[in-house]
Amino acid sequence: MLSNNQLSKYIQPPFLKKNDLVSIVSPAGKIDREAIDNATKILQEWGLQIEIAQCVCESFMGFAGSDKQRRTDLQAAINNPDTKAIICSRGGYGCGRIIDEIDFTPLQKNPKWLVGFSDITVLHARLFRLGIQSIHGAMPKNFPNYLDNNESLKTLYLALFGELGEYEIDSHKLNKNGQAKGKLVGGNLSLIANLAATPDDIEPTDAILFIEDVGEFLYNIDRMLNNLQRSGKLNKLKGLIVGDFSNTKNDSFIFDKTAYEIIFNYVEKLNIPVCFGFPAGHEEPNYALYFGREIMLDVNEISSKITF
Repeated sequence: MLSNNQLSKYIQPPFLKKNDLVSIVSPAGKIDREAIDNATKILQEWGLQIEIAQCVCESFMGFAGSDKQRRTDLQAAINNPDTKAIICSRGGYGCGRIIDEIDFTPLQKNPKWLVGFSDITVLHARLFRLGIQSIHGAMPKNFPNYLDNNESLKTLYLALFGELGEYEIDSHKLNKNGQAKGKLVGGNLSLIANLAATPDDIEPTDAILFIEDVGEFLYNIDRMLNNLQRSGKLNKLKGLIVGDFSNTKNDSFIFDKTAYEIIFNYVEKLNIPVCFGFPAGHEEPNYALYFGREIMLDVNEISSKITF
């Protein structure tokens, strides 16, 4: 894996072209066939050829098949030299159970895009450690609910085909103004916390961190931010982008702050730009992001801009 002084040498997989082969795999939660079929139709309309993993719709407890089945499918997609992108069908839970038995070295010789979010944060973290860019974006589980001209799908298309240049959103009242340049890393906050002290622990040095989450207790969000602070990770960041914090809960231990207010409390005194309200995560729209790509974050009184 890359050392800190090698983080500038990230591999960018080739952008997709018409007729490229894309593999759909299910490394985490189980998914129904209708979602896979609908996603396949959309991707074919983009001019892509689609390969469906053998066990993509298997069911074992809450997983899309046994650990061995999910691991075998993901490894096959990684190994296939004709596959140009791997799209994970959904998140849920399961990637952490197979990550240490996956051989990612073929991607260093034959890089390809890996797409997903939520539990797929585990895979993004491994690729970041290996110095390979990936895409945090929409997955087939969500495709059936998307309308024509959906922003999530639009941005995923632009990211895969190399046409994504920048985002600009309105300013948020909790933002911290400033400019920063750094490698984008992150994903689901709960997974980031879970990866602490593992080989895939998030490397924050000179990075811009993106975080989002869903269904978490507010006190636990505070606990996870407290961990990032006490471990020194927050102090090493160049910037922070805060996405959706959806369906937060407050019925176990009463906490008198919103998720955004909790996060602001931990970054208020840091001398870095902070963008709140970026539309990515478990809500619509879910804008695609390049992890491992050096980005420019510009936060001012009027807007927040991310340039890739």
